[in-house]
Amino acid sequence: MGGLILLANSAAQADQTSIFEPASPPAESIRTLAILVFVITLFIFFVVEGVLFYSIWRFRRHARDGNAANTPQTADPTDHVTEPPQVYGSKPIEVAWTAAPALIVFVLVLVTTRTLWEIKPDTPAPAAGDNALYVTVIGHQWWWEFRYTSYNGQPLDFITANELHVPASEDGTPRPIYLRLESADVVHSFWVPRLAGKIDLIPGVSNSLWFQTQEQGLFLGQCAEYCGTQHAGMLLRVVVDSPQDFEAWLANESKPAVDDPAVAQGKAAFLSESCINCHRVRGTPADGTYAPDLTHLMSRQTLASGLVANDRKNLRKWIDNPHDIKEGCLMPAFGLSADKLDLIVDYLATLK
Repeated sequence: MGGLILLANSAAQADQTSIFEPASPPAESIRTLAILVFVITLFIFFVVEGVLFYSIWRFRRHARDGNAANTPQTADPTDHVTEPPQVYGSKPIEVAWTAAPALIVFVLVLVTTRTLWEIKPDTPAPAAGDNALYVTVIGHQWWWEFRYTSYNGQPLDFITANELHVPASEDGTPRPIYLRLESADVVHSFWVPRLAGKIDLIPGVSNSLWFQTQEQGLFLGQCAEYCGTQHAGMLLRVVVDSPQDFEAWLANESKPAVDDPAVAQGKAAFLSESCINCHRVRGTPADGTYAPDLTHLMSRQTLASGLVANDRKNLRKWIDNPHDIKEGCLMPAFGLSADKLDLIVDYLATLK
């Protein structure tokens, strides 16, 4: 079941994960470099293959007559085209085949260095009115944690998971996004092709990247470094909102969970389970840090790091047995009764 879901999501991603449709300056630089390298290597390919095919054609063996294909050939050593000139120790040829590759490598080094310089994040300190967003991204097996720390010079202090919301730039008002990349366990790699290049998340090391875009909407990505059983199911979703929508989203995410008396039994059932050892719900005793923050769970469009839509049916299935959706994930099935499962789903469905 999980494999079919993953296949469907992979097909849906195909049109949104091309480096040839950049939506930010770093991605544009990477596309330019990719095209330039492709043109250079294509030229080399045609030169080499052209010489090869010309030599095969020019110095091919000729038939003695029109029926030569059906006539046994003799061992006459003169029955072939004379070999081309054999050149030994030619300094011009040696200089040419040394200088040409060296020049090509030199050009590739220069353009690659220029691209690395262009996409290198020069992360300034947050300042009032900078319109910049700062987020710490932590890779887990197999989901993404996003810690929002600052926007437009104002400090933030909340955590969400798997869907990174950012503001869109506008003409005359750039809104750069600065990401600090860390890992909680093994090596992961953050890659949203239309926004930026691949950057590894390495345990004990902090890396960084930046991007900005005027194009609003959903950008899809993927962990690009094999990190275990569900590596292929560690999907990335970056939602670029209008500045107004993003500020409204920030205001909502900064609040603690709503305490709805109508689901008091469901809340009690949730807090009675070991879920609270791994998950956090701000404003409640649930304060785990091992698994995704659930404070505003239902504000996300997907579950299981992008594998299925976030609706009541999938939420119930996920809590009942997450391995039916994401085989090998680290969340166990608790064997809850149907009644208790419904109570917990009722409670979680109010976390918006």
